[in-house]
Order: sequence, then structure tokens, then C-alpha cells
Amino acid sequence: MPATLRNREAILAVLQDVVPRQGMLLEIASGSGEHAAFMAPQLAPLVWQPSDYEAENLPSIDAYAADSAAANIRPAVRLDVTQQPWPVSACDALLCCNMIHIAPWAAAEGLFAGAAAIMAAKDAPLILYGPFRRHGAHTAPSNAAFDDSLKSRNAEWGVRCLDTEVVPLAQRAGFALDRVIEMPANNLTVIFRKA
Repeated sequence: MPATLRNREAILAVLQDVVPRQGMLLEIASGSGEHAAFMAPQLAPLVWQPSDYEAENLPSIDAYAADSAAANIRPAVRLDVTQQPWPVSACDALLCCNMIHIAPWAAAEGLFAGAAAIMAAKDAPLILYGPFRRHGAHTAPSNAAFDDSLKSRNAEWGVRCLDTEVVPLAQRAGFALDRVIEMPANNLTVIFRKA
């Protein structure tokens, strides 16, 4: 996918800086599996566990993993963030790209609740990537247009406000905001740490 090709190098650079060298990274909403296939080999020996809500995406994820020949990508699992407990019982880092705006708010709530349940280590990173509003405002006209498009498709979707929605939700689940990194195409990578 063009968007994946555009953002994968920038996301990988952040991951190389913040995820542990060993253990397991759980990717929520893996989609096609292209991120896992590209990034996991470059993060070995860290194990990459892909997952997706859509069962029909799992064969694609596994096919990309097979093509990458990476030994550190586990078979994809179906994971609905709103259903506890998750099928993954523990992880050392969590990555979620482009999900919380293309899902009801309950998905964001489930993401943080589920992460809190399976991430035991203090300072374990929970990494979000995508478009966000800051201080109630869009960061670019293109993001405002994207937000309108999302809401026209589903009234429960939309670009979330990092400061008034996502950070307070994270804090209630026991995560502290570590840093916000500007990314290409008016996106942000937001790193939370288990408090």
C-alpha cells in the first residue's frame, strides 16, 4: 500500500529508538502485514506478534511474513481490542498504527485497557501512529478533510484529540505520555510508557 511505503522507514526509526532489543512486540491492527514484514527483520531478536480484528487479513499478514523470511514473526492472531482477555497474555512493547481514528472510541478504550492488562514492565512502550488533533485543532487542512471523510463513513469514527481525549484515557489506564514525534504526511507517533 502506498501509505505503508511512505511511512514505514520513519516508524522503524522510532521503533529502533524506543522498543526493547529482546522480548515481544505486539502489533495491533496489522492490516495487510506489510509493516511486520518490513520492520520485524530489522528489530530481531525482538519477536513480532501481528494481530488484526479482521479475520480475512490474517492470511495476508502471514504471507507477507513468509515472503520476508524473518524468523522472528509469529503467526498472526485475530484480536478484538474490546474483548478481554486478549489472546496474547503478555508483551514488552505494543504498536498500533492507524486504528483509533478508523474505529469507534470503544476501540481506543479497549486498546489501553488490554495493554494495561498484558504489559507488566514499568516503562514498557505503547506506541501509537496516525493523525491526531492537538489542543482541539487539526494539525493540517488535509487532516480536517480526512476527519470529515471518516465521519461521513461512520459517525463513530474520527481523528482523535491527543490532548483532551487520548492522553487522559492513557493516564486512566496507567500510562504516561513520554513524547510526541512529528512524522511525514501530518501524522504523529505518540509514545506512552507504563507508569
